[in-house]
Amino acid sequence: MAAPTTQPETLLRAIGAGPDHPINVAAAALALSALDDTRTDMTPYSQHLNDVAAAVGRKMVRTVEDAHGALRAVLADDHGYVGDDQTYDDLQNANLMHVIDRRKGLPVALGILYIDAARAQGWTIEGLGFPGHFLLRLDWNGERVVLDPFHGGVERTPSDLRMLLQTVQGAGAELRPEHYESVTDREILLRLQNNIKLRQMQKGDSARAATVIEHMMLIAPGLLELWRELGLVRANAGAIKGAITALEHYQDAAATRNNDVAAILGRLRQQLN
Repeated sequence: MAAPTTQPETLLRAIGAGPDHPINVAAAALALSALDDTRTDMTPYSQHLNDVAAAVGRKMVRTVEDAHGALRAVLADDHGYVGDDQTYDDLQNANLMHVIDRRKGLPVALGILYIDAARAQGWTIEGLGFPGHFLLRLDWNGERVVLDPFHGGVERTPSDLRMLLQTVQGAGAELRPEHYESVTDREILLRLQNNIKLRQMQKGDSARAATVIEHMMLIAPGLLELWRELGLVRANAGAIKGAITALEHYQDAAATRNNDVAAILGRLRQQLN
């Protein structure tokens, strides 16, 4: 269930200093949403998550099918959570507060709701590294169900997964073991934010994209690649000094010198002269 309300940045920095897994992904996603609008009170959203978890907990569950059905009954049937296939690229679809308000969103955002409700019962549920479409695996006493949060939590069979994969990678694509591998909670949160970053860049808003990367760095301060991304996006936004600072940090911390980054740094320094 969602954690008690605290200052968003404080919570995210604590997550950044902690292990990759497990993380209270719902509380973290709410905190990331709150960074976008500091006027918003997280308390009603945390309470909603608690109410959802309590409703799932009232269901009679003896098998993995029961647990799966309980999640679907509460999230999809009772609360109407579904994927937004009409305005998929709307930025609201990756902001958990807006997802709760609108009852629709991206697969990863909806997946966070399922994870939160399931883990509140002590159930084991993980995100999968399936390409192009976020899926979940619910484990119960050795039995497993792969579910699709974007489509009302429906179960996905191996045949379904093969079709999904071929939609993303082409008709010749075949399922491989890595498609069933779990991802860490930190990777789930980064995937959520990466959706926002990419959409901001598609809109041409490099300054906003840079802010999103800075938010990602709160939860993954050890991910060096974010410094390179930040430098490039800042440069695109015209924030030359900030771009140089980020790229210099990347070069200093990297195990080997990146000649492409060195060339970009040279051009940026010339712009300051």
